[in-house]
Amino acid sequence: MDTYFKLQNGSDVRGIALEGVEGEAVNLTPEIARTIGYAFFQWLEKKLGKSELSVAVGTDSRLSAEAIKTAVFQGLEKGGCAVFDSGLSSTPAMFMSTVFENHGYDGSIMLTASHLPFNRNGLKFFTREGGLGKQDITEILTLATEAGEIQPLETSNVRKIALMDDYSNHLVQIIREGAGSERPLDGLKIVVDAGNGAGGFFVEKVLNPLGADTTGSQFLDPDGSFPNHIPNPEDKDAMDAIISAVKENSADFGIIFDTDVDRAGAVDKNGKPINRNRFIALMATIVLGEHPGSTIVTDSVTSSGLKWYIEEKLGGVHHRFQRGYKNVINEAIRLNETGTPSFLALETSGHGALKENYFLDDGAYQIAKILIKIAQLKAAGGGTVDELIAELPEPAEAIEFRPQILVDDFSAYADTVLEGFSAFVEQQEGWSLTPNNFEGVHVTTPGGWILVRKSLHDPQMPINIESDECGGVNPLKDRVTSFISGYNGLTL
Repeated sequence: MDTYFKLQNGSDVRGIALEGVEGEAVNLTPEIARTIGYAFFQWLEKKLGKSELSVAVGTDSRLSAEAIKTAVFQGLEKGGCAVFDSGLSSTPAMFMSTVFENHGYDGSIMLTASHLPFNRNGLKFFTREGGLGKQDITEILTLATEAGEIQPLETSNVRKIALMDDYSNHLVQIIREGAGSERPLDGLKIVVDAGNGAGGFFVEKVLNPLGADTTGSQFLDPDGSFPNHIPNPEDKDAMDAIISAVKENSADFGIIFDTDVDRAGAVDKNGKPINRNRFIALMATIVLGEHPGSTIVTDSVTSSGLKWYIEEKLGGVHHRFQRGYKNVINEAIRLNETGTPSFLALETSGHGALKENYFLDDGAYQIAKILIKIAQLKAAGGGTVDELIAELPEPAEAIEFRPQILVDDFSAYADTVLEGFSAFVEQQEGWSLTPNNFEGVHVTTPGGWILVRKSLHDPQMPINIESDECGGVNPLKDRVTSFISGYNGLTL
């Protein structure tokens, strides 16, 4: 029974699909994937109340993609599904396959493990209502344990579809309408780093039809061994690679995607990264220009400078919530349902979603919004997107470290530590508990802040510290580590 539930990773399934990493045994086999495919059919049949179902399946560039995909096809056909193979795809496109008029499938599955190493793979599930939640995944895995092993069968009801062509055309049309031009990127050099994931389509199928010169784009070919760098906008080597491409090609803008294109980062014409707080600031500038005064939901580790920028500079409301892109997106949905307009939810990882786009975390859609703004600025006679966020205050120093929890019931132990840290804060001169905090213990200090929280899945306590002054982080870290030293169950 644990065979399946150990694969649950919040709202999706992830596991080790290939040998090759010492100490990591394969636990996502074709046999298991086949049964999960069948279980998804059972879950969808019950949810929709009908048996004649259609499901689309796509993959990123992982080396295990074909074997896992074939197994999932077999599981779906065991249930009698009509199966549609979209081949190399992005995660957002797989959701869109359920809502596009010329597709409109009952459900879809994306095979991906995001930016994780080459030996991993996983399954993300969608219906027309969006991505499945944690409880949905638990139900599917429960059905899988009850189904027993599903024997391989010859698939006969699988049809290939050109989903990525339709998805790309969708983005092109959105940019053309937003910019008011057929070729709004004429005269602009824009380079893309796809990290050998699934994002290479963006050059040929989106940027080129819009007129952009994409010379210097790199790592567009899918290669699941990821030979150049991890496809992850948060990774330093990955960001260094797109920064170099921008500088070497004198580009106006650089774009980097993660493996399955649900996250993105960017680089301005000066070679300065637009990620984390700067990416949120740019998207907030665009969205608050369209929806003045609305609420922007972010995760808990955004800077105090970003809060000032959203609220004082842009006139919006910054709602700093919790880590986890699903948490951020679901909170924005909740705010709208309770009468508080919220049009953007963004995590510092690059996961983000807009209300106008089904609150789907779609890196390519966010880039499309930025490209519209770039084209508008160009048409107005000048100005670049980096100038839009020039007034964003940025911390002088920032660190994150993660003390490990050594006890079995790590969640309960973390709660005890947080309770103790809250009391510790009240004894520190100049420190205060930050109001309207939704995760862990957030502390406002002179010239900076501290966040101590617990990881939902791992036995550790992530700690973030930022300072507006050079040399300001280490004194704060010393006081926090002094507190930690009083807990035998924690270690640095």
